[in-house]
Formats: sequence, C-alpha cells, structure tokens
Amino acid sequence: MNPKKLTIGRVAKAADVNLQTIRYYQRLDLIAQPPKPHSGYRHYPAETVDRIRFIKRAQALGFTLSEIASLLELGDGCCADVRRVAQAQREQIVTRIDDLRAMQETLDKLIERCYADKNPGHCPLIETLSAKN
Repeated sequence: MNPKKLTIGRVAKAADVNLQTIRYYQRLDLIAQPPKPHSGYRHYPAETVDRIRFIKRAQALGFTLSEIASLLELGDGCCADVRRVAQAQREQIVTRIDDLRAMQETLDKLIERCYADKNPGHCPLIETLSAKN
C-alpha cells in the first residue's frame, strides 16, 4: 500500500473525527470519495486529513458547512474572494461579541441588585426578567 494513501479509518484517526463525519462530508461534497478498487478498501490521499482539519477548524471559528464549502471552492481560485468571505464572518463575530458584552453588563447590574436587596422573598433578577416591556 502507498504510505501516502490512507483507509477511511486511518483518515478518521489522523483527523480526530469519526467515520460518520467523513461520510457526511462526502455527502456534502466537502471531501472527495475515492473510487472503490477491487481489493475492497478505498484509499484516500493524505491531503484529505488536512482538508478535514480545515473544515473542523473553520466550524470552530463559526463558519457553517455551507460557508466552508464556499471557502473551499473559492480557495481554488481567487484569494480576494476568500478574504471577502472571511471579512464578512469577522464582522458577524464582532457583532456577536458586542451583543454578548451588552448582555454581560445587563446581567452584572441585575446580579448587583440581587446582592443589594436584603428581602429574602424578593428576587430583583426574576422580577426584571419577568416584567412586561
């Protein structure tokens, strides 16, 4: 066997994913499925591991599988297109961070009110979250 060719099990182990993940990525055309030879075992190029790692890392950064498919398609072409997609994703992340910071500040204020309120039967946090707007 060619050492640069891997069975699906070895690809899964090297990329730290399960076999179902690889099959799922194949159904989505994120990775190619090699032809099945007469010997019965498909052999994947070693680059498949790198591609799966890229997909998993991009998912961890918040890209959807659809966006990742676009990135992979664009990656074979123009870097400016990939950069445009990455910048749009970055803007979405910045917006989410801003929203999370605002939520954190609101919760901090509500928690302070809970500490300040000495009435054991009253919870300012519950009262605020239950109030009509």
